[in-house]
Amino acid sequence: MENTNKIALITGGSRGLGKDMALRLAEKGINVVVTYNSQADDAQNVVSQIEQSGQKAAALQLNTGDTKSFEAFTETLKQTLTDKFGTDHIDFLVNNAGIGGYKMLDEVTEDFFDELFNIHFKGVYFLTQKLLPVLNDGGGIINVSSGLTRVSLPRSSAYASMKGAIEVFTRYLAKELGARGIRANTVAPGAIMTDFGGGHLRNSEQSQKMVSDNTALGRPGVAEDIGGVVAFLCTEDARWVNGQRIEVSGGMAL
Repeated sequence: MENTNKIALITGGSRGLGKDMALRLAEKGINVVVTYNSQADDAQNVVSQIEQSGQKAAALQLNTGDTKSFEAFTETLKQTLTDKFGTDHIDFLVNNAGIGGYKMLDEVTEDFFDELFNIHFKGVYFLTQKLLPVLNDGGGIINVSSGLTRVSLPRSSAYASMKGAIEVFTRYLAKELGARGIRANTVAPGAIMTDFGGGHLRNSEQSQKMVSDNTALGRPGVAEDIGGVVAFLCTEDARWVNGQRIEVSGGMAL
């Protein structure tokens, strides 16, 4: 266990991809703080599972789309780190929290656009900025993007545009934080069967068939396909991976 005292903060860690990331990080000996927006019980369940495995964990409420709450969140985080982990810094920030949103261009309202923008880009940008003083030198940032930045599917123009912005932002993070030894990478999941976007893939056999037909490995992804890649990026094995977009899609639309 190389990372016994390292700590990762994962936004949106109560279920789906974030939950699997948290559990896989704990398997690597990394302590975890997860944030949740409304699913407090689910988040506490993740904490319990991690604690049973022998690692430390905590759950904090955060709406990643509300930048005005970040100041108070950062103070709560620092207090939690001091009380529960005996430190006031984290080593890894995983910007995972997100919502689905699918509309044709002519159906997109400003409110719909703004909600996606606030959660998927503005929130990620300013939460990362706010947490830079709390992030240890030599640590890492992982931003979650989407296969939809590379493969264009109708109804995803707004969502995918925000994720495209995240990919550019990640490269700039890598450049600007390199002097502190902090790495920044993007993980881009393909189509995954979770609650995401109202479980639209999981609930549609037609969508699953379309995904399977267009994926080299012949099936849609599941949450358990993603967490281990994020965990790997938080280990010494990935110390020379920086500024990269790693797609985890089973070979979709090759």
